[in-house]
Amino acid sequence: WENQIQEVPMGATSSDGGTRKKVVKLGGEKCMPFYPDDDNPNMPIVTFDTFDSKIHLPGVISKHYEDVMGSPGEWAKKSVEEYGAKMVTIHLTSTDPKGADTPPKEATKSVEEVLEAVDVPLVIGGSGNPDKDPAVLEAAAEAAEGERCLLASATLDLDWERIADAAMEYNHNVLAWTTIDINLQKELDRKLMNYGVDRDRIVMDPTTAALGYGIEYSYSIMQRIRMAGLEGDEELDFPISNGVTNAWGAREAWMGSEVPKEKYGEDWGPREFRGPLWEVFVGLSMMLSGSDLLMGLNPRAIKVCNKMVNRLSREVEGLSNFQDWVTAY
Repeated sequence: WENQIQEVPMGATSSDGGTRKKVVKLGGEKCMPFYPDDDNPNMPIVTFDTFDSKIHLPGVISKHYEDVMGSPGEWAKKSVEEYGAKMVTIHLTSTDPKGADTPPKEATKSVEEVLEAVDVPLVIGGSGNPDKDPAVLEAAAEAAEGERCLLASATLDLDWERIADAAMEYNHNVLAWTTIDINLQKELDRKLMNYGVDRDRIVMDPTTAALGYGIEYSYSIMQRIRMAGLEGDEELDFPISNGVTNAWGAREAWMGSEVPKEKYGEDWGPREFRGPLWEVFVGLSMMLSGSDLLMGLNPRAIKVCNKMVNRLSREVEGLSNFQDWVTAY
């Protein structure tokens, strides 16, 4: 392809005014994922989700974090030191007005705690409340000044200008989130660029549907976005992020003994494997369609996704067939 996907640096080292150990780069592709046409400079990576409050998670996930839930710094540290996270996402869910309604300034203590606990690049998210998230992300951006975090998210249904201003003022990137619609993604990206956000600060999130719940539509939209970017569409040639944790919204991922066998006619298999596999399948589908950043949750699923990246990018040698691959992983 003549065009190249925009490369977006995540994180800032001491030489860039930050405290991260290394910079992670998203994008930069010259061809579709894992094609032999060319070598893409940056392979997809996974960021581990953490939360600033105790939230309900399926047991197959929470068992990995029971000792650190409620302590975002320790949660992030465990993700990095024990599970090898290259990036961490801190969700400020406690700020939700329908929950604890933590004030933005108070919530930033969790951001500071995570920054101190780990030295990998961060994604910072709010609670998903369109009225409060701009204030939350403004405060978080100031608390993490200079660290070049990814602020999640700017959307068309909230005051995205405030998030863009915070990103530009405090040296961060912007996650442009839309609802599985190419025209909406183009509109939001265009607005951000016209507003003054540099191209190397924009990452797209076209929305991820779960396996069995519309994943083929997400795949199609993402593939069209990536091909349009490679063909030269300057409103779509940005890295793509996907929340593969949406896989856990599928009942097939989390239902346990309550699965009505008489209705479905078969045993769905052990939940401790089925749930992580659901996340793996969503992650693999997104990577094959063009994703650069996967937002993951289950350590076992993330480990498999990372090994899939290595295998598909020919970083693993000596596995001659599928059975060898399954045995190795």
